[in-house]
Amino acid sequence: MQETNDPEKSQNQEIEEDGIEASKAPLLDHLTELRQRLIYAIVAFFAMFVLCFAFAKQIYNILLWPFVSVVGAENAKAIYTHLLEKFFVDIKVAMFGAAFLSFPIVALQIYKFIAPGLYKNEKAAFRPYIIASPLLFFFGAAMVYFVAMPFLVQFSVGFEQEAIPGQAEIILLPKVSEYLSLVMTLTFGFGICFQLPVVLTLLARAGFVNAKKLRKFRKFAVVAISLAAAILTPPDIISMVIMAVPTYLLFEASIFVVARVEQRQAEREKG
Repeated sequence: MQETNDPEKSQNQEIEEDGIEASKAPLLDHLTELRQRLIYAIVAFFAMFVLCFAFAKQIYNILLWPFVSVVGAENAKAIYTHLLEKFFVDIKVAMFGAAFLSFPIVALQIYKFIAPGLYKNEKAAFRPYIIASPLLFFFGAAMVYFVAMPFLVQFSVGFEQEAIPGQAEIILLPKVSEYLSLVMTLTFGFGICFQLPVVLTLLARAGFVNAKKLRKFRKFAVVAISLAAAILTPPDIISMVIMAVPTYLLFEASIFVVARVEQRQAEREKG
């Protein structure tokens, strides 16, 4: 059989091949851009890690302030029980500090990667969340530092026992590693929970939720927030309550913000 030359078929094949090649180029460009942004984020984290490791002792003393403020500097003692424990604690402190200090740079790299794919109005709508997210995280960390940790220390100190005839002395001597783990757990837990307004308003803008649905969800929100607080905090009721109460208040604030977003969208549609 003789093959027939079909000019239209050949032209369609060439167009298809050109389309495949054209799609490869943007994909490679995106991968190159992603690699560059990842490099910037990793370099920022590593630079902050080196800086924080150099000042790990000072940073840990800052983290100890809630404990020292309750028991007094003259009575404040922390212990470590194996040879390299304090060294590994300093590494964790450096990583903890680096995550905090490099977060704005990492968030900026994420925004710069996705910004070219957004319309001008989408960029304008997205920028407030880039600012609000770290602010809410830092606000959650401040709640841990100034409210949750002093309250937990005060509660724990209440179980100390004085040395009297026939009775042993029992005092609070936290391990440096366990104290740091508690601070980190609470900080990240509060920071994540305090992102609730950002998440809900983004979902509202995308049309997945509205203020009416959120109001109906209140009863379930109490249960969900309590479960999240129980998972993200140490196994004690005090920590759970300290996290759950402000998180629920943020949920109520989110309903108000979502209602405002809906109102503005309705005004734009009318205008």
